Amino acid sequence: MCYSAKVVQDLQSYQRHFGAVPDLPQIASIYSQRLNVAAVRIPRGFDRNFDYPGDADAQAIKQSIDSYRSREAMRIEGELFALKKRQADAARKLAIKSTKIALNERRIATDKLAKALARLPLLTGTQPHALDGRIFPMHYTPVVIADQGRLLVRLARYHLRQAGKPAAIDGKFPGLYNARRDNLEKFWRNEFGHSHAMLLVESFYENVQRDGQNVVLHFVPRPEQLMRIACLAGHWRDDKGSELLSIAAVTDEPPPEVQAAGHDRMIVNLRSENLSAWLNPQDLSTQQLQALLDDRQQAYYQHQVLAA
Repeated sequence: MCYSAKVVQDLQSYQRHFGAVPDLPQIASIYSQRLNVAAVRIPRGFDRNFDYPGDADAQAIKQSIDSYRSREAMRIEGELFALKKRQADAARKLAIKSTKIALNERRIATDKLAKALARLPLLTGTQPHALDGRIFPMHYTPVVIADQGRLLVRLARYHLRQAGKPAAIDGKFPGLYNARRDNLEKFWRNEFGHSHAMLLVESFYENVQRDGQNVVLHFVPRPEQLMRIACLAGHWRDDKGSELLSIAAVTDEPPPEVQAAGHDRMIVNLRSENLSAWLNPQDLSTQQLQALLDDRQQAYYQHQVLAA
């Protein structure tokens, strides 16, 4: 399923490896949306591309980043004040009498305080963080797309909303970040062979069940390599002019080591020589496209248990 992945965020890497250039107006529009829509989540690592902006589009993005961080930092600081008061009120009640309500209030306030304190440095600090490059479903991520003979880097949401579908489908079908290969010619027929993208991944994470408990496994390809993940792209518009570029990663049967670790799906890692064909699928047959997915980059996916 690939519920989370560590994605390459550095725009210069896309230029160096693929000759893909950033679509700055499109990227700027997503950053502008984030100022008004809380659900627009962009990796912190991607922000770093605009620490030293050059042209007007990059400067506009930098201004959006600074405005967003300042606003969110102020919001969290207000949240911290309220949570500290809530924690103190619970402590005073517990000093008089221990009750389930007061114990629960203290627990909730303490947990929320810890989360808020962890978020604040991500907005105000500059130190690298393990989450800087990670994406999750409904997060935005850089992707490579072919457009009129050029390879472009755009921001796309990792959860595909198909053209013509209502926005409510996002909540109705929470697994639409996963395009199963055995369903490409059925459910995904309007995207497969028509609208493709590539996600450049360093490693990925999966939830598995072990001894009745959920654990998170972190898979890293060996030998070390960048994974060119085959994706479908959705170009959604509504009658009010709103637009959404979104993607779903193609998944297939897992290699033996992933299956042995307890997971039954695997994102498809394209061979570099097949990338251009995948991104320009219009003149290829279904059989040719399926052959590209068969001819994948070979690797051994070593895993580590991260959490229980």
